[in-house]
Amino acid sequence: MSVSELNRDEPGRDLPRHTISAAARHCGLSQDTLRWYERIGLLSHIGRDHTGKRRFSDRDLEWLTLITRLRTTGMSVADMIRYAELVRAGENTVPERLAMFRATRAEVLDRIAELQQTMAVLDHKIAIYEEHTAPDAARSPDNAAS
Repeated sequence: MSVSELNRDEPGRDLPRHTISAAARHCGLSQDTLRWYERIGLLSHIGRDHTGKRRFSDRDLEWLTLITRLRTTGMSVADMIRYAELVRAGENTVPERLAMFRATRAEVLDRIAELQQTMAVLDHKIAIYEEHTAPDAARSPDNAAS
């Protein structure tokens, strides 16, 4: 199955119907960020209505979801722009895109391992402090006379 088959055209997917505020809500980004993404080439071909206001298609929202996830992985904006350029360049760039995703996945796995180690330290400290602050029967006023 080719990449183009994975991204089959569905009727209406390219219709510019969503406002910038709806697109911002959809992906959890600010409208200013969406405008900046368009300015730097991370978003391309954003539709406009008859008054010149941006209108986003379902395909645009899917792209925004993807790049938001890529940003969450820690991918730099420069790398996301490079990825967008590769996508626009066509299927002959699939090997390079695959390499980018494999490298990003490896970095995410490293971050997960680091976070798991951090959680182990936190759990250890929590256990120590819980033991330290737990009510001690020997210190309770009822047992003071014994």
